[in-house]
Amino acid sequence: MIDTVLQNINAGMTQLTEESKFHISVDCSIFGYDGENVKVLLMECDFPLYKGKWSLVGDLLKPGETINSAAQRILFENTNLQDLYLEQVESFSGIDRHPLGRVITLAYYAIINIQEHTLTHPSHLKLKWVNVNSVQELAFDHKKILESCYMTLQKKMLLSPIAFDLLPDKFSIQQLQKLYEKILDVQMDKRNFRRRLRNQGYLIDLEELQDDVAHRPAKLYSFDYDKYKAENKDSRLNIMI
Repeated sequence: MIDTVLQNINAGMTQLTEESKFHISVDCSIFGYDGENVKVLLMECDFPLYKGKWSLVGDLLKPGETINSAAQRILFENTNLQDLYLEQVESFSGIDRHPLGRVITLAYYAIINIQEHTLTHPSHLKLKWVNVNSVQELAFDHKKILESCYMTLQKKMLLSPIAFDLLPDKFSIQQLQKLYEKILDVQMDKRNFRRRLRNQGYLIDLEELQDDVAHRPAKLYSFDYDKYKAENKDSRLNIMI
């Protein structure tokens, strides 16, 4: 009984043994949408074992940082952007996930409207946008992390209005439906999609039309965030077929 108590970090230990120490990292799946495809931002890996391969954007937790502040720092250092939607997904603690020793990582994902943001980053970093569906292999266990983050994004699309962060402030119904179809990998019935949007009541008709388009210009809308927040919506946005 005494041994059990002493092994509890909150009940008597005065120091950690070397075997108990490990590093913590943060890895971010930064998802972007360019109006056509959902993409993820990848970094060329300079770790010798994975030379020439690509990885998610990440770094070790620094002294004095919280997990969330580290995620914000990593996002800013690699995109020069702040105040983006950023959410923690889960931890990955495989014993052999890093060749140099025990490294536990906290996975996050962020979303960016690629059309409205130009990324800037240090010149020594090699970054590129890659279609999510075309990613075959990544360094470390980052493919597994990417898949987990993308599944979380898909679920979040049904629970909150984060999809609108990936669209221009003014968008058409066609653009919105296309975004949902791309991220959720489904085909939606046009009439049902529009009907459910009307029933939700969160779109504002701007009484404007698209310009500079080759096809017939569509009506433009914006999302009514104030109404959504005022109604305290905790349930899913029911726009699926």
